[in-house]
Order: sequence, then structure tokens, then C-alpha cells
Amino acid sequence: MSVKIFQHIKDALGNLDPDEIRRHTERPMRLFLYANHDESYRQMEDFFMPPQLSDGKRAELQRIVHRASEGYLPSESHDLEIYFEDSPQGLLTPTRHVFAFWPDDPQLTIRDVLAHRPDLAIPLALHVHPFREEVSKRIVKKVARENALFSLATAIPDIIPFISLPWAIGEFASDTAILTANQIRMAFLLAAASDRTVGYREQKGEIATIVAGAFGWRALARELVGKIPMGGGLLPKAAIAYAGTRVAGMSLERYYRLGRGYTRAERRLAYEDALKRGKTFAASLLEGLKRK
Repeated sequence: MSVKIFQHIKDALGNLDPDEIRRHTERPMRLFLYANHDESYRQMEDFFMPPQLSDGKRAELQRIVHRASEGYLPSESHDLEIYFEDSPQGLLTPTRHVFAFWPDDPQLTIRDVLAHRPDLAIPLALHVHPFREEVSKRIVKKVARENALFSLATAIPDIIPFISLPWAIGEFASDTAILTANQIRMAFLLAAASDRTVGYREQKGEIATIVAGAFGWRALARELVGKIPMGGGLLPKAAIAYAGTRVAGMSLERYYRLGRGYTRAERRLAYEDALKRGKTFAASLLEGLKRK
């Protein structure tokens, strides 16, 4: 393991600010429920505030989730309105603020809200438990794709002359540093979405695992790229960046949800599946570039 690589990772981490994620997580938010009947209200409340919640969590949610009949009215950009499907506005096409609740498929409501309000994804996952799994999946998928795209961009700068991740990366000599730092950013986001404490000290175990794991897929990527002439190693390089990020994220999600990450055997199976997904995604990126 190169001391220089560790220094590059340290430099890259200087651009990550967990306090920014904490501030975003703590933004105010209210969810307004609309229905014609008390039974319909109860169906929505049982979904968004499951009966198995602790008394403390339920009390916290009651400050966020309101029946419109209680006299509260939405007034801010972060307020959402959800109408039961049989209410007058229940069949409206989703907008930035108004959504339908589908009792036969409430996950459709979750997906509609996240598609139109990605800015509220982390606060919703933190406070309203049914959002948590979908938000975590989207975080992992997004960061895995970012790292795959970054790997391609650094390998073929003449084709992709500029790329920026969602945070300032500065000038670093090591691709591994950037990919690893982005995985640590993913760990911050997953912790925030899972109602866990965010920060370098608070997540030192998870960060150490990510940093240690980075060298394994980095070595594998170098080996594959070096063995395949004429740029043929571009796909494996991007696929490995995708797979390493996806498996790290999935293991973290399980750890925050169940208190344990993947076993060695589970990690291997997950990696094989993620590598196939990564190859497909990387191939689609290159095919898109060829058409331009």
C-alpha cells in the first residue's frame, strides 16, 4: 500500500464536509395527508407511521406528518401533500408538491415523491421510515455510477474532457483517492438516511473498511487494464469501480439497518453480481459516446 496513495486520500477527504450533510438532513419538513374518510387517513398513517414504531419515534413523526383536517396548511417549498386515491385530487399527475397515495402499491408513492423531490430524500429517509430503503438504494446506485463514469473519464480524457463529482475534488494524482473519497461521502449519506451519526470520528470503522478495500479493486483494475491492449481494459476498469462502490454501499446499508455487514461469502456473491451490472453500465456509457 502506497504512502502516497494514503496522502492523496487524505487530501481528497479535505473536500468532504459531513457538517454539510448534517445541515441538509436537519432541514424542516412537513407531510400533509388528504383523504375523504377516517379509514383512508388511517391507512396512510399506518404506512407512513408503522404501528411498531417506538413511542418516541411516533411522537417525533407526529410533528412532521399531519392530517389536513387538523387545520394545518402547507406553506413552504419543503412541504408535501399526499392525497388518498379516492379523494378529489387523488388521481392528479404528481407535481413537485402534490402526490397520490396508492393503497395497493404504496411503494409507487415513495418512488413518485423521490423522483420529483430528490432534494428531500435524506430528510424523508431519516424521519419517515418507509422511504429509507429506497433512498439508500438510490444513494448506492448513484455513487456507483459516478465512480464508473469517473474511471472512464480519467482513462479517456480526450473523449470526456471534463467531469466533476458533486463535491470539489481538486487536483490529485490518484484516481483511487477520488473514488475512495466518493465512497466515504456515500457512507455519510447512508448514515444520515439511516438515522445514524455522521462524521469521520463517528464512522471511523466504516471509513477504515472503505480505505482498505480500495486497494484490492485498484490492483485488480490495473491488472485487467494492463493485459487488454488498445483500450480494451476501459470496461473492466469502470466495471470494477462500479462494483467496488456498489458492494461497499450495500454492505453499509445492511450494517446500518441490521447491525451487521456482509460476510466474506456474501460479499463475493454481491461483487460478482455488481461486476456484471458495472460492465453493462460501462458498455452503455461507451456506446453513448460512440454515437456522439
